[in-house]
Amino acid sequence: MRTDNRVSISSASETVFNPALLRSRRPEARAVPVPEHVAGGAASPALSAYTFSTEEVPVADRFDAWRRSFAPMVDLTRDAKGDFRGSQVLWDLGGIGFSRIRTQALRFSSRPAHLQCHPLDHWVMTLLLSGQCTTTTARTTFQARPGIVQIHALGRPFHGTLSDSEMLMLWVPRDFCRDLARTLDAAEFTTLDTAMGRMFTSFMIGLAHQLACMRVDELPRLMSATRDMILACVPPPRDRAEEGGDAISGGLQERARQFVQMNLFNPRLSAKLLMRELAVSRTRLYRLFEPVGGVNRYIQHRRLLDAHSALANPNEQRRILEIAEQRCFDSADFSRAFKREFGYSPSEVRKGMRIGSPRYGETNLSSLPPEDRLGALLWRLQTGAKPDVAPCSMT
Repeated sequence: MRTDNRVSISSASETVFNPALLRSRRPEARAVPVPEHVAGGAASPALSAYTFSTEEVPVADRFDAWRRSFAPMVDLTRDAKGDFRGSQVLWDLGGIGFSRIRTQALRFSSRPAHLQCHPLDHWVMTLLLSGQCTTTTARTTFQARPGIVQIHALGRPFHGTLSDSEMLMLWVPRDFCRDLARTLDAAEFTTLDTAMGRMFTSFMIGLAHQLACMRVDELPRLMSATRDMILACVPPPRDRAEEGGDAISGGLQERARQFVQMNLFNPRLSAKLLMRELAVSRTRLYRLFEPVGGVNRYIQHRRLLDAHSALANPNEQRRILEIAEQRCFDSADFSRAFKREFGYSPSEVRKGMRIGSPRYGETNLSSLPPEDRLGALLWRLQTGAKPDVAPCSMT
């Protein structure tokens, strides 16, 4: 690490990662072709990098295009007017996402799930290479500096400021690995400013070095290595006596979330079923869900979000009634609950009248507008949709 508060990356593939080249060359808004590698006599495709730069957009529209790109994650605002410069290089790693980003100064804030047509529940691990970032939540305010990884949870409220910066970002879906959920939940909105945390800094820089040289058939091992590095480098939940209750509640909440998500189409999903699954009393269960309005309210909320996502998917051709019934609603109850939740009707979503961000039915990132690719990738990671490369699974 250098003394000028900037983390340097000198890549084996200078055409992708040389900072001077990134400053001087306008990234193209298309998939970057990389020669195929040959392993054991069989061709395996190399990873594609998807680039987006505001320099490809008229000056008056640049910040709006940048804001659109990040709309699935956060809402962006700024004080300055006129020109805005930002660029990103995006990699689809099968079960996780990775990006290198340059941006001018701005403010950011999380987007409540009920205001999104594609609500996300990822963790974002960000490594600043230059610049400063301050994040505020209901409980804390923390600052990040170059060389230290910070962790944000997209499913939680937060806001902050970012100076002119360059960064690496790793998106980890909540369902990427169940072993990670409790660890990352406990570490959300913190920085990994420890010796082990700085090992993860080295891991992210090493990943940025090597992605241009990696093959698709190496993705399962990469995902396994990423999981292991997160488990090794992110501090585990503290189990001191005074914090034991919070740790146990956190574990129960994650188990409950996973069970509800896997049973959204089950008409028997109820508080009674959750009590049996979690082996807790009714009182304990109600206390667990009290912050989100109760058990039944949470189940309905998750079903409505799932229905909203289905309605916004242009590849979903079933009638609204069929989508509602699959999620255990009848037609009249569904329409009322949907409008109460989102402020508009299911038919408005189906017609595309209430879509504030792109419709992510297309699985081939290269066919999408450059500013829509990040959102499409993050949505794919959440839904488990197959990427436009060979599918991979963890080994």
